[in-house]
Amino acid sequence: MPEFTVPRPEDAVAEVPPPPRRAVRAARASALSATVGFIPLHAIWALGIPLWADEQAFREWYEVGGGPYLLVLSGMALLAGILAMSLVRPWGLVFPGWTPFLAGRRVPRRTLAATAHGVSVFLLLYTVWAAVQLVRTFDEEGIFSPWTVVYGIPQFLVWGIGLYIAARSYHHRTSLHHRTSLGR
Repeated sequence: MPEFTVPRPEDAVAEVPPPPRRAVRAARASALSATVGFIPLHAIWALGIPLWADEQAFREWYEVGGGPYLLVLSGMALLAGILAMSLVRPWGLVFPGWTPFLAGRRVPRRTLAATAHGVSVFLLLYTVWAAVQLVRTFDEEGIFSPWTVVYGIPQFLVWGIGLYIAARSYHHRTSLHHRTSLGR
């Protein structure tokens, strides 16, 4: 009689093929764009420093919630960087030991892939919207210099495209593994 063994989560890491080099590069570029490219400028603004901003308009905006808003955006950018790297690291397959209640469990592959695809599509749509707004309103007075958007557009493109490439690779690698582990 054949012996039945329960698959262990750590086996998932060994069975899924490693990500291709281009997916790793794309994930790193996306994570760097989200963290090193996005967070420092937003952190300066979150501290109340009106760098590349109309000082009076910035102060008014900041006093009605601009600071906490920028901190939330920076936190979301950090999470997006972690999301990008999880697509090419073992902790995108099995939760690491430091995660409470989840340590050692398999990461839901469809949830991770769908989240990454959704965020990448949102980032790319936002980039198109920002570019259109920039063209329409470049000379109008606003809180921030329109040049901050010129700085942001390439950054959001790298962020969104890199995340999309890494998400496609993750989906392909884990789907292939999932099909073969089910004997299909």
